[in-house]
Amino acid sequence: MTTTINLDKEELLDLYNSDLKLLLELSSQYLKDEVEFCSLVNARNGKCSQNCKYCAQSSHYRTDIETYPLVDKDTVKKAALEAKENKATRFAIVTSGKTPDESSSDDIIDLIKEVNQIDGLNSCASIGILNEELAKKLANSGLKRFHHNINTCRSYYPEVCTTHTYEDRINTCKLVKKYGMELCCGVILGMGETVEQRVEMAMELAEIQPDSIPINILMPIPQTPFENYHDKIDEENILRTLAVFKIANPNSILRFCGGRMRLSEKNQRLAMKTCVEGILTGNYLTTTGKSPEEDIALVEELGKKIV
Repeated sequence: MTTTINLDKEELLDLYNSDLKLLLELSSQYLKDEVEFCSLVNARNGKCSQNCKYCAQSSHYRTDIETYPLVDKDTVKKAALEAKENKATRFAIVTSGKTPDESSSDDIIDLIKEVNQIDGLNSCASIGILNEELAKKLANSGLKRFHHNINTCRSYYPEVCTTHTYEDRINTCKLVKKYGMELCCGVILGMGETVEQRVEMAMELAEIQPDSIPINILMPIPQTPFENYHDKIDEENILRTLAVFKIANPNSILRFCGGRMRLSEKNQRLAMKTCVEGILTGNYLTTTGKSPEEDIALVEELGKKIV
């Protein structure tokens, strides 16, 4: 059943600033007793032409990460089978770069088809900005879900990246939906945005209506422009943001992704009880997460079902 919430910016701001216990109780009304597990393979790392200020993979910054070209089918298949063993039902192929070139896109589609052959595992991809032709090719390949974040709100986007625009990202989201794929679209919190801009993110995502909203919390990377942004958001404001996101997007799955380790164990559990119903399990792109075993134990402890 689809739930419709019609709250304006002032109403959401009032909620954001309300009593935290009552805010979380409200968001919990939209939560299911199920948790969706997904996982990924970092299929191409580094040497990205874009200047996103949070990112270790940007060629604009000397982050000294390992770089490598697109991985082979065996690597993807092995990672996908491990993800399935760890109760993931969705598996994403993730590549660095603004968008794949034609030859690279064909190779990526071959990797997607490899994942599609594994029973019980839905294919996902996060490969950058799409054009019409590539969106159609991905849909025809059987790709189930495409991931492309807005990262922040429209008003703050120029402070995060200048080599592409917020509208470039919105256009990609529209193409994903046009060609019948599910959409995974979320944000990174703690990049210097204001409380008001967090509410703007919630409202802009409500306009997009993603199936899944990955929530990343900035893990400041040395040698990036945001390397000293450790204090831009605290645990209470992370919880407040999650609750407002869930209230504004009751039909989308809020998903813990990179940076959730910035929340204490207590607050991770609280978020799972009140506003989060998805987990990107295992490690992320250039940062580490919890082990799948820890995530499985957490969900079982909370009395929820992994789907």
